[in-house]
Amino acid sequence: MAKKSVVKSQKIKRTPGDQAVQVLIYVIVGLFALVTVLPFLYVVAGSFATERELTERAFFIIPSEFSLNAYQYLLKTGDVFKGLKNSLIVTVVGTFINMFFSCTLAYPLSRKYFRGRNFFTNMVIITMLFSGGMIPIYIVVINVFHLKNTYWALWLPIAINAFNMIIIKNYFQGLPSELEEAARMDGCQDLGIFVKIILPLSKPVLASVSLFYAVSHWNSYMNAMLYIDDDEMEVVQIVLRRIIFLTSGITQDSTFDWGIFGQPPEKAVKMATTVVATVPILIVYPFVQKYFTQGVMVGAVKG
Repeated sequence: MAKKSVVKSQKIKRTPGDQAVQVLIYVIVGLFALVTVLPFLYVVAGSFATERELTERAFFIIPSEFSLNAYQYLLKTGDVFKGLKNSLIVTVVGTFINMFFSCTLAYPLSRKYFRGRNFFTNMVIITMLFSGGMIPIYIVVINVFHLKNTYWALWLPIAINAFNMIIIKNYFQGLPSELEEAARMDGCQDLGIFVKIILPLSKPVLASVSLFYAVSHWNSYMNAMLYIDDDEMEVVQIVLRRIIFLTSGITQDSTFDWGIFGQPPEKAVKMATTVVATVPILIVYPFVQKYFTQGVMVGAVKG
């Protein structure tokens, strides 16, 4: 009984004004969430809608009649699955390459005893301010390294993002130095400290930066258009671009039985392409979100 009374006495009593402010904050955040989510829900609903509904209704979340014709058109003409497979390969392998080079560069730059770390850090920062430009990079990739029609052309030119690397470096730098000192007293070397201590304690920043890299690879369009000419290696963004350009010819296609709803409207096809390109990367967010605010350092160092 005494313990319960102590807990009750320690609870912060909120005034009616504080409660009103909290409710107002929830309302504002909820409105922002609606503004963000509703347009995408409309795109998803429109991809299943008929031409009549898209014409008569300016906005809706649930279509009155569901039609899969837009997705049938994607499967019929777009090689969507091949593009999804190529994008998955580019995203998974590219993200691994990005994280490998970013982490192995960030770790030495985060150690105070590393000689010349300020010089190398400044060199990295300079790359954020100045770039060689598209044409010189294209010449290097095509004529020097001969990476035309290879996935390496999509991986190596962006193997390290300077901004993401600096985020990882600052996180490594903020980890308690006592952990590293204790590991060295136990005979652990730099590689062992990096793999067994630094990386396990850096899950939040590693998950966040990995997501940034993955989204960048998944949405990659310009590099794929410049360096990939082989139809078998096209990523999903290029495939969907071709589908959008071909939608004007839907009405001229009479070789396919579209069912009771007829041929899909161009607007529905464009919405379906947006869904196909967006949903796969959205599926990753729930598995990574918990690391954004997770405090892994609580109790790691005891005085």
